[in-house]
Amino acid sequence: MGSPVNKRILLGVTGGIAAYKSADLVRRLRDAGAEVRVIMTSSATEFITPLTLQAVSGHPVYRHLLDTDAEAGMGHIELARWADAVLVAPASANFLARLAQGRADDLLSTVCLATEAPVAVAPAMNQQMWNNPATQSNLAAIKKNAVRIFGPAEGSQACGEVGPGRMLEPVELVTLTSELFATGELDGLTVLVTAGPTWEAIDPVRGLTNRSSGKMGYAVAEAAAEAGAKVILISGPTALADPARVRTIRVTSAQEMHDAVHRHAAEANIFIGVAAVADYRPARTAERKIKKTEARLTLELERTPDILASVAALRPAPFTVGFAAETENLEQHARAKLENKKLDLVAANRVGADLGFASDDNSLLLVEREGVTELPVQPKTKLARALIRHVAARYRAKNSAPVHALRRP
Repeated sequence: MGSPVNKRILLGVTGGIAAYKSADLVRRLRDAGAEVRVIMTSSATEFITPLTLQAVSGHPVYRHLLDTDAEAGMGHIELARWADAVLVAPASANFLARLAQGRADDLLSTVCLATEAPVAVAPAMNQQMWNNPATQSNLAAIKKNAVRIFGPAEGSQACGEVGPGRMLEPVELVTLTSELFATGELDGLTVLVTAGPTWEAIDPVRGLTNRSSGKMGYAVAEAAAEAGAKVILISGPTALADPARVRTIRVTSAQEMHDAVHRHAAEANIFIGVAAVADYRPARTAERKIKKTEARLTLELERTPDILASVAALRPAPFTVGFAAETENLEQHARAKLENKKLDLVAANRVGADLGFASDDNSLLLVEREGVTELPVQPKTKLARALIRHVAARYRAKNSAPVHALRRP
């Protein structure tokens, strides 16, 4: 099962008496760990106020497609990119019809067309409207476009009739929304991920390290878990909490990371080396703090073990993915890394300015022998899911035998 923890849920609220449940739905999604923002149609504001949904979501409510301030920054596109999932609850018969027709005449319908995130609707209407052939035809059309249908339930309705058309209860919608993030693309496989920096001690106080925050590696581990994999995350020193549903092993130095990786490499089907591992370490570590005495201090450095190359050299080797953080000549350096270390794929990212280390956003250039694939700037959580989808497809292409035959003991 998936999880809404740290997911960005865009909730659409359309006109209908079930809109009174939307405030409780927002609260429950946030309690489950999601960040929620709300779009309301004009008819929804007849049933519940924007102020109510602003109060429970903690964010201003979005209502207008042609909002001058928002459109200056392409507001509907920004919302579409922001969302990890779009849930419309309640979804009226009118909204289902507009979604089936691909209309974009208000903010909510436009965002649904513009987003690459999964879209789900929770219908709510009179039972005769639900059973009308036009509504059923619209439902069939949006299903073909991969829109998920949550419900409806049966029971008594505000109009006094009884039948199908009640919106599912908020607790049920939270569960169904969570399942949007469980793709099953890596079911039955084990994924080994490294993340964060390493720390190479100079003395008991000082050390050599880098600016890696670990955010990308942790996002990759979470995305692999969402895709159904058993995930082992080997993390250097970070301030991040252990991801849910992931076995996290904490290490400090490059040697410790190397040793931990090789303790688990034999059980891994896929290895993704996201960690920014130190290339060099002090040849000797002082037992006591080095005092400031001389004007100059010379450190002798030695190479650390090459984790990526050593994993790719295993027989049998897991599908091996390396990361390359570069300031220039991105594809050239990534392809050299791919060939020299005999990797299956290199995910290259440009570092500096507002990208890369410590940032919540990034982009990747996926370099393989067959060519390159560009993943544009987006939140690292979404970028990680796109990477996992790509890796899963490449893994399946390389390993055409049934999954059970590929599992390592």
